[in-house]
Amino acid sequence: MVQEYQSPVRVYKHPFELIMAAYVRRFPKCPLIPMFVDSEIISESQSDDGCVLVTERRCTIDIEAPRLLKRIAGVDYLYFIQKNSLNRRDRTLHIEVHNETFSNRVIVRERCSYTVHPENESWTCFEQSASLDIKSFFGFESTAEKIAMKQYASSIKKGKEIIEYYLRELEKEGVTYIPRWTSTLLPPSAARAIPVNSAKDGLHCKDSSCSAELVTGSPDDKLDADYIRRYLGDLTPLQESCLIRLRQWLQETHKGKIPKDQHVLRFLRARDFNLDKAREFLCQSLTWRRQHQVDFLLDTWKRPQLLQDYYSGGWHHHDKDGRPLYILRLGQMDTKGLVRALGEEALLRQVLSINEEGLRRCEENTRVFGQPISSWTCLVDLDGLNMRHLWRPGIKALLRIIEIVEANYPETLGRLLILRAPRVFPVLWTLVSPLIDENTRKKFLVYAGNDYQGPGGLVDYIDREIIPDFLQGDCMCDIPEGGMVPKFLYRTAEELESEENRLLTDSIYKSASIYKGAPYELLIEITEASSVITWDFDVSKGDVVFNIYHSRRAPQPPRKETHGIASLGAVNPQLIDKSWVLGQDYSTVEKALMCREGESVQGSHITRWPGFYILQWRFLSSAACAASSMPRVDDVLASLQVSSHKCKIMYYTEVLASCDFRGSMTSLESCHSGFSHGRPDAAMTKAHLYPLVPSKRILFFKYELCH
Repeated sequence: MVQEYQSPVRVYKHPFELIMAAYVRRFPKCPLIPMFVDSEIISESQSDDGCVLVTERRCTIDIEAPRLLKRIAGVDYLYFIQKNSLNRRDRTLHIEVHNETFSNRVIVRERCSYTVHPENESWTCFEQSASLDIKSFFGFESTAEKIAMKQYASSIKKGKEIIEYYLRELEKEGVTYIPRWTSTLLPPSAARAIPVNSAKDGLHCKDSSCSAELVTGSPDDKLDADYIRRYLGDLTPLQESCLIRLRQWLQETHKGKIPKDQHVLRFLRARDFNLDKAREFLCQSLTWRRQHQVDFLLDTWKRPQLLQDYYSGGWHHHDKDGRPLYILRLGQMDTKGLVRALGEEALLRQVLSINEEGLRRCEENTRVFGQPISSWTCLVDLDGLNMRHLWRPGIKALLRIIEIVEANYPETLGRLLILRAPRVFPVLWTLVSPLIDENTRKKFLVYAGNDYQGPGGLVDYIDREIIPDFLQGDCMCDIPEGGMVPKFLYRTAEELESEENRLLTDSIYKSASIYKGAPYELLIEITEASSVITWDFDVSKGDVVFNIYHSRRAPQPPRKETHGIASLGAVNPQLIDKSWVLGQDYSTVEKALMCREGESVQGSHITRWPGFYILQWRFLSSAACAASSMPRVDDVLASLQVSSHKCKIMYYTEVLASCDFRGSMTSLESCHSGFSHGRPDAAMTKAHLYPLVPSKRILFFKYELCH
């Protein structure tokens, strides 16, 4: 397996020329890097004007590895070839490294670059990427990989420290300014000493821009190391790499607004920074958010008045760590009455809106407190909890809500304080704890009776002045007290059943069945050329062939026949008339696409002509059947008798004006991938998602699913 590393952009607030002067002091050996034993120049060339200097070195590395492993390998040191290409005019240094030792067994590649900061030419940026591929290593492939990754991670952390060390050495020597290169090469003596506080290209700068904090402003920006530390927290080099690579993957394939860095990081943490697992986890959540328009929930969903009156929960200041604090008086809430009066659909949306608001408050508190805050604290008061709260439908709704929250809001709960837990609490905990992630369960603190008032209680986590009055604090809390929901507000079982599970199934998608010999066809009328037809469908059963046809003639509606066979043909009314000739009455505008069960297919087509476009899904059968799209009576009869001759799809289509299209205009082929409940070994390639925005337009973007 190939191990990869990608660093964030590290910014030195010093000019490029000074950074280069500090960099060359690392050679031929650097005492700050014990593993870097020595180096020798094996070739060096320079352009006629002295602008470009190419230096090739042979570096000797002493890897900290078990002596037995070194004896088996038959080496004491490892040798690497480093090629440095310095362009003084462009102010860039590109470094390429590959291994010389064991090159037939192990492939090591590293690329680094020093460049001028795009927004401040007095600063220098550094980026680094590397890959490790151990094909064979005397049966110790896994051990060698772990040793190599550990050594590399430790050397990365020292990289910036070493440059800063030599910058300080230069400053002690009085070298605080080096002029930029000109066509006439300046001798080394041109490096002159100037006052330390000089504002011109020096080690220190009084310009306000020097102290300005770098913050990524758009998805196209690269992550800065200082930004990561300020807004995301202290990450190890390998954790930074996972974040960078997952973010780059989204940037390259996702043409809409990518998730915020804090949100991406939560999914990585939930999967212990396993990049493949986190990517799959995140993709599933993005699909869920897109299907149910969760991104716009806070702007579009209005809480029912009944929830405002009887749902006893709300936001209340923050804890001592700066996390937003949410208080839920569960013991005072009539959960049975809320479920009977509103249904679990409304309660689910309420919980989702709380989580969405929590994400917003985390971002706001990060700015206010000047430190990364990615989770919130929840205080649950169980005073009043009784067997009424263990009502079976209510527990069922609670379990469903927990499952959805765990799948889409990982690592958002920083701490859960459970106060005044009664004797019935262990019963409730036994029911819900299996659905809660183990890492989340570790954040639970449970206090029985008035234990929360003593040492180690509430005051350890919340400032005394904001403890609510109903917990014997001094802060007035405007959270509703709950109470019993009047029974005349209860809805009938039929009304509740009609809405049950709507959030999971009632979305922008439609379902269709395809039978052998009876394809499913969808008509789209285009009035303006260059319009974009977009599609997104999942093949949930069977294999299908997807086609797109164009006709200038309007298909006639299927005739209603009175014969018995007509009812069979009505399974899927056909738009393409039997008398139509392919190439004359209608034409193929996209190459037929074979789609297997468990695949998700997304794509788009830019229309060249006005007219009528027919999207057709056809049962994938033998070549003879595939040659014709016309249903035959025998096939229709067979489809009704043989259940295996039936396919199912969930599809969504929309037509966009070219000016509203946000996808790639150069690569418009259909793409397909395995979706979450497909075959686990299915190869997953490119896919598109279509999140809805309030204007009902679609931001069309792509993301790649991993193998």
